[in-house]
Amino acid sequence: MSESQLDEPLSQETFRELWNQLEVPSANVGLENELQIWDNEFSGLELAMEELDNNPLEFPVLPDNPLPYPSSSQAGPATDIHVAAPCTVLATTEYPGPHEFQLQFQQSSTAKSVTCTYSPSLNKLFCQLAKTCPVQVVVASVPPTGTLLRATAVYKKPEHVAEVVKRCPHHERGSETDGPAPPSHLIRVEANSRARYAEDEHTKRQSVIVPYESPQVGSDYTTVLYNFMCNSSCMGGMNRRPILSILTLETPDGHLLGRRCFEVRVCACPGRDRKSEEENLKRQQENSMVKSGGSATKRTIKEVSQATTSPDSRKKKALSDDEVFTLQVRGRERYELMKKLNEALEISELIPTGVIEAYKQQQKHRLKASHKKEKESTEIKNGKKLLVKDERDSD
Repeated sequence: MSESQLDEPLSQETFRELWNQLEVPSANVGLENELQIWDNEFSGLELAMEELDNNPLEFPVLPDNPLPYPSSSQAGPATDIHVAAPCTVLATTEYPGPHEFQLQFQQSSTAKSVTCTYSPSLNKLFCQLAKTCPVQVVVASVPPTGTLLRATAVYKKPEHVAEVVKRCPHHERGSETDGPAPPSHLIRVEANSRARYAEDEHTKRQSVIVPYESPQVGSDYTTVLYNFMCNSSCMGGMNRRPILSILTLETPDGHLLGRRCFEVRVCACPGRDRKSEEENLKRQQENSMVKSGGSATKRTIKEVSQATTSPDSRKKKALSDDEVFTLQVRGRERYELMKKLNEALEISELIPTGVIEAYKQQQKHRLKASHKKEKESTEIKNGKKLLVKDERDSD
């Protein structure tokens, strides 16, 4: 089309001629291009798979015992949450945690008939074999959803702390009615179908885990019923070695929220043993006070003397001196004697102190003179002649 024709107004026939001259690709051509691209990509994947089959990748070798718990960086600030990583020696320090985790025990006496009793002075639980031991769990704030309560037993003395606490072979063989609990586990949970018994694959320590339950309405604590399935004196088991029970509050992924510990003694007569150990502790404390009581006694005497000479004590003494008391005496003779004593005391208050001291000195001289005369008289009676200063021997 010439320039003169373009300058003129375009008609409908001219527009149709221009539209026909345009080359518009068809839809089938676009689909063919897309299919060709997909074919190229799939062929590239097939080549990559063939290269992997011929030359396999070498991955780094992981350690045999990886930590089963996440790192502390995934759990927020380290000051609030701690990771409960598996350790050969478990910590026994008290750690209330961010929720002020605490344990309480029911008050009980030292009677011989009790099956479970707790001593606050010893921080020790005395119980019978396989008897119910209620432990009250208290928190100041609600822990996260899914929080767990784990109970683990460890030996108390340093020479035994690395060993795992288990039941003795005798009780382990006779445990056909233990239910879901493994025979070797010492600590059991009673009346809780959600209890789970675990054994660490690295340290072989055994524990029992229960979900934390919030206190019921009108209560400040949650009660968990524990059983101890072996005596402390059993041969092949604890063998008279003291143990500690560690109760930890944990999140489902193993982060520590709190830790509490108490000593446990499983015996035939808990009340008697508690009373005996408390008396022994009292005697030890008294003996230690006696051994280190020299300076303490001096300090006590000094404090008492200062207290007696304080202004308040002097004021009280002056007030008591002005009071008048009535004394009833039986018999006339005693009355006359008490009357003379009272008169002498009143007269002594009127006499000046210097006169009394002079009188005492005079009395001392008189006593010395009387003793001297008695000595001279005894010597004369024994046949000894006394020499006088002015007397001379006669021819």
